[in-house]
Amino acid sequence: MKKSNLYIGLVYLFIGIVCLVIALNFESRLESLLFGFTGAGICGGAVIIWKYYYWTRPENKDKYQEKIENEDIELHDERKTILRDKSGRYAYIIGLIVISVSIVIFSIISSLNIIENSKLIITYLAGFLVFQYIIGILIFNHLNKKY
Repeated sequence: MKKSNLYIGLVYLFIGIVCLVIALNFESRLESLLFGFTGAGICGGAVIIWKYYYWTRPENKDKYQEKIENEDIELHDERKTILRDKSGRYAYIIGLIVISVSIVIFSIISSLNIIENSKLIITYLAGFLVFQYIIGILIFNHLNKKY
């Protein structure tokens, strides 16, 4: 495993700790966001560092080489590359349709003064992000079975 993975894990961990120190020492409206960054940085960094140490142990080197070879084969498989591109295109088109409909709905809601808080929009955008990811995977799996 590359040394750069260890450095990336350490940077994530450092950013998480910095966000934790800032969130604990300063009262701010961004406190909840900083705690979120803390969890993401510390947990993500710890997982990356753990993976680095796990795969660099001498008893795991053969398994790691086999894993890397399989990943390389999967990434450069022409059929799967075409299917990934197609599923990305379809997910993009579906996303454009959903965003277009959402603009109209949010314009109507805004005109009727129903939205007073931006939390609804933030929650919607977070859900849309998850939707885009899941729809891409579902389309890829469908195309993979079809072809």
